[in-house]
Amino acid sequence: MKLIDHIRDIKDFPTPGILFKDITPLLGNKTAFAKAAQELLELIGDQQIDKVVGVESRGFFFGGVLAEKLNAGFVPVRKPGKLPHTTVSQTYALEYGTDTLEIHKDAIQPGDKVLVHDDVLATGGTAQAVVKLIEALGGEVVQCNFLIELSFLSGKEKLQGQDIKAVITY
Repeated sequence: MKLIDHIRDIKDFPTPGILFKDITPLLGNKTAFAKAAQELLELIGDQQIDKVVGVESRGFFFGGVLAEKLNAGFVPVRKPGKLPHTTVSQTYALEYGTDTLEIHKDAIQPGDKVLVHDDVLATGGTAQAVVKLIEALGGEVVQCNFLIELSFLSGKEKLQGQDIKAVITY
């Protein structure tokens, strides 16, 4: 089974000129979903992970699964106003505008070994913002882990010094 066969292209979403990689067919296929989770887990190897940070919202799909398999905590990073407790925030640029992400101030403890997970690495702005949030709280990012990397958008450049892994690269 090829995971790439379960990802469809959606033209002009969310804005004109963007070719969106839709993973919902992969999520809806139990065999593809399980294979993707296993391949994401294999990218981590035997590294110690205390927390998995999943990025809103598609980073939640596999982030929770990875946390459970790694015997780690799961920490959601969300858009402003979605987390109920005291937060810290980071604004960042993305391929079609700007946005802001928040994390609970007490979600990461100093010295926590953290895996950042999201569905897609595009321009790198989102992942860079998440790394900054984790480091501001004293966490150590062990790996940035993605289902898909859009290498032609050069997102890795914003994550220099980070261990970046992806299951599928376009």
